[in-house]
Amino acid sequence: MLELYQFELSHYCEKIRLILDYKGLPYRKVEVTPGLGQLDIYRLSGQRQVPVLKDGAEVIADSTAIALYLDQKYPDRPILPSEPKQRALCLLMEEWADESIGLNGRKVMLGAFSQNPDFRAAALPSSVPSFLRSLVESVPREALDLLGTGAGFGSDAVKSARKAMEQNLEALTTLLSDSPYLITDHPTLADFAVAGLTMYVKFPAGLYLQIPDTLKGKGVPGLADNLAYLPFWEWRDRLYADYRQTSIPVGTPSGSTSRPTSIDIE
Repeated sequence: MLELYQFELSHYCEKIRLILDYKGLPYRKVEVTPGLGQLDIYRLSGQRQVPVLKDGAEVIADSTAIALYLDQKYPDRPILPSEPKQRALCLLMEEWADESIGLNGRKVMLGAFSQNPDFRAAALPSSVPSFLRSLVESVPREALDLLGTGAGFGSDAVKSARKAMEQNLEALTTLLSDSPYLITDHPTLADFAVAGLTMYVKFPAGLYLQIPDTLKGKGVPGLADNLAYLPFWEWRDRLYADYRQTSIPVGTPSGSTSRPTSIDIE
């Protein structure tokens, strides 16, 4: 069985999960816990990031490389158009999604966490004690802004990322106004990249992700609930309803005595 070494809250991993579900490929998720060490995942793939796909003796790192491998190895329900110009456009759009939506989406989500205590609290598991939940909600915005600046997610960076995401969502809404998908009349790599990488801007509702129920369907205020972008979010909801499977249990490979224990999110 295919094994996806992943982080459940990685939007790059979500892109691959969408593709695996679309192709109807059974797989096992192996959760890689941040912060405890990077030795196993490095030994497996030669680098520290997720997603990593293991297919028998084959080990593939990087979400784009994994997507291309899956389409070549498992050609049923292709995700790359056969027509040359459409194929080129699909690859360009996937790269744009990785670099613009992927990076800016992360920044606006972290900005929303620092500015909106309700959104911040929604990310906590339901098992978190009420006193700790209240503590997280009460962390001063200034303190979070200071921490974010040191990590490259300060207010100026978030503001710039938000402007970029507004442009991205406006463009996507326009592209999808009279088309069922971004490139062709069926889903392609571009669609799954865009759908997966907007996860941080608005988490999908339903049983697709193993995240707190309070976070499902929630997103960055002003982006996730802006009526101007509603057609895009409705399109993404339909893509999930049509092709994404409900969440499968996280497990380790059979016969394994150890597992990767730390990652850097791609």
